[in-house]
Amino acid sequence: MLVASVLSLKGGVGKTTVTLGLASAAIHAGLNTLLVDLDPQMNATTTVEIDDGGTNIADVLANPRRAIVNETVRVSPWSPHLRVLAGSEDTEAHNNPDPTAKQLARLTTALSKVDPVPDLILIDCPPSLGQLTRSALVASDRAVLVTEPSLYAVTGVQRALEAVQKERLTHRHLQPLGVVVNRVRPRMTEHDYRLAELKDLFGPLVLNPQLPDRAAIQQAQGAAVPIHQWPTAGAREMAVMFDALLDRLMRSAKHKSRA
Repeated sequence: MLVASVLSLKGGVGKTTVTLGLASAAIHAGLNTLLVDLDPQMNATTTVEIDDGGTNIADVLANPRRAIVNETVRVSPWSPHLRVLAGSEDTEAHNNPDPTAKQLARLTTALSKVDPVPDLILIDCPPSLGQLTRSALVASDRAVLVTEPSLYAVTGVQRALEAVQKERLTHRHLQPLGVVVNRVRPRMTEHDYRLAELKDLFGPLVLNPQLPDRAAIQQAQGAAVPIHQWPTAGAREMAVMFDALLDRLMRSAKHKSRA
């Protein structure tokens, strides 16, 4: 089992888009996948068509017993391969700015009780550095940092990487997978400049491919359909790119197993 957090400390850069793209690639590859929606905005939950009835991730964080965890896990209409720990606005109550070690461990405890054990767990984090994001990092093997080629987004990814490195001081299993640059517009001067700046700052941590700005993403999400199932050329282009990112992520799991 590989656990990956998808995060950015700046909102609006497409963090949930990357999470859902990886989820789409994973189910397309036949991987049994668990999507954990820690963002109180619940966009991932809505897009994979999980309704707001029943227990949710806030209940799990309040009491991570096996019975509650497995009652909360639900299968998405996207695929039998995709299960979801649904988000909730109530999750914000668990976003303590100065959490204890016990509070940070609750998500790890909950994920260890999911039955059957998934191949991949993807955690969509909120765009803030409190208990929710930190508990996701504590539970994760890999951190996927998302940004876009703009001034403030570059600053946000710097802060996110610093947060990952700080968490690694006590949780050595955590490693940054790299930086996914989203919504790139080729031949746009500002984007070219910011992309060069990112590569200068983070070097090989800037992952290929960089994701272009495509209407197919918004169209597929609006229809609550995996990008691999949206019938346009732009969607097929994006699906290939998410397949490549997933391959990078899963190859890092093989490295983890040898470590």
